[in-house]
Amino acid sequence: MSRHVTAPNSATDRDLLAAIDMGSNSFHMVIARLIHGEIRTLEKMGEKVQLGAGLDASNRLTEAAQERALDCLRRFAQRLQGMPPSMVQIVGTNALRVARNAPEFMERAEEVLGFPVEIIAGREEARLIYLGVSHSLSDDTGRRLVIDIGGGSTEFIIGERFEPQALESLHMGCVSFRNRYFPDGKIQRKQMDKALTHAAQELLNIRHRFRDLGWQSTVGSSGSIKAIASVLSNLKLTNGTITLEALRELRQRLVDMGNVERLGELGVRSDRQSIFPAGLAILLAAFESLEIESLTYSDGALREGLLYDIVGRIQHEDVRERSIQALQGRYDIDSAHAAAVETTAIAAFRQVAEAWGINTEYDEELLRWGCRLHEIGLAISHSQYHKHGAYLLRYSDLSGFTQQAQRNLATLVRGHRRKFSNAVFEDADEDDIPRLQYLCVLLRLAVLIQHPRNMDQPAGFKVEANGADSLAVGFADNWLEERPLTRADLENEQEFLARQNIKLTIMP
Repeated sequence: MSRHVTAPNSATDRDLLAAIDMGSNSFHMVIARLIHGEIRTLEKMGEKVQLGAGLDASNRLTEAAQERALDCLRRFAQRLQGMPPSMVQIVGTNALRVARNAPEFMERAEEVLGFPVEIIAGREEARLIYLGVSHSLSDDTGRRLVIDIGGGSTEFIIGERFEPQALESLHMGCVSFRNRYFPDGKIQRKQMDKALTHAAQELLNIRHRFRDLGWQSTVGSSGSIKAIASVLSNLKLTNGTITLEALRELRQRLVDMGNVERLGELGVRSDRQSIFPAGLAILLAAFESLEIESLTYSDGALREGLLYDIVGRIQHEDVRERSIQALQGRYDIDSAHAAAVETTAIAAFRQVAEAWGINTEYDEELLRWGCRLHEIGLAISHSQYHKHGAYLLRYSDLSGFTQQAQRNLATLVRGHRRKFSNAVFEDADEDDIPRLQYLCVLLRLAVLIQHPRNMDQPAGFKVEANGADSLAVGFADNWLEERPLTRADLENEQEFLARQNIKLTIMP
């Protein structure tokens, strides 16, 4: 699947930002303008797609669910025309994390939108939600707990100001709970109790850690929480703030009503009635398990967090860079050697990127990150450390990284040394393999040139791409002759690259 789709540019649109959140229940899009470093929202769109409800027994998205989603995206796509790809983020959450045929759907979505579509991990979703919420609230001191009930997952975050301190994504949501406990629209006490117990069991995973960390205020940021706050206000049970007592009263009223068809009497919109009891069960369980006293609603959410993430990258406050630095420190990576490898790799990259079709900002960033982390696996063992490193990068929670970006980074680290077989690319999307092969070649070349670990850059370093499957390297007179071990490494590399049908020539 391509991750480098480009869209037409328009000079008048270069200060516009856009984010699309393809949630398990709803799809949301927000368009904003960047004015003096600040975000000004211009337009919001949202549709109940219920992608999560379209998962069959084998966790595959049905064709009907995919068509609902694509119809929505076609309407969104018109608004995105002319925007630079760097100013657009489109992400999928729990339903696409679960769906076994997500790659096929995402390819169709990219064709409709003309922009890359990514799947984000649960904790990355939580980070972005907190980013959106924290920018929508006053910059008060003290910790806050943020809760976002989605269609397939519920995120819990504790943070202070703009920095999250604890991030969790639990596998429970208003669509999945509706399907399990309220599939026929009936609201029975027994089923409500089962939903509450299930949610409480999920919350056991975070209960003690979150309560020990503590917070001073609690904020909710999803449509389910907004709907609950609205109903409580309509019933005069609260003034807009959600309390435990009010939730318990509302639970009793829903059981007395007995069916979601009557929820319109409480002011619940028809498109939200079927999932309302499930959202209430999850929120009530959170109040009881975490001993929450009260909660207020915030309009900030995942899509706003995506916008602020874009701005952070524009202003060189990229959370991905912080994640890379944190990994270097945590695993005691030799940063001086990594920097020398990076310098050599980028020198080669700039000589062949255009010829090989990898001259994008993303490709350069990926190569830089691969250089900085290629020895991360040494923290586990020297033997097969490239494989250990790939595993760490594939399965760690890396703030700012999509699942696809982590797989690509893991592939680079996996392929930076030793055998260069097809097994290196077994986790990569098929459409990404050619560019990852080229990036691996450049990383491998830089690593072996820096094998002596003396930080010296090669004199007269020259790299030429002679077609798609041929590479020639050269150095200043006598440089290679004075370094027989480097020549031996290069000669060995000729055999390794041949396995990927790439011919390496050492220029005289």
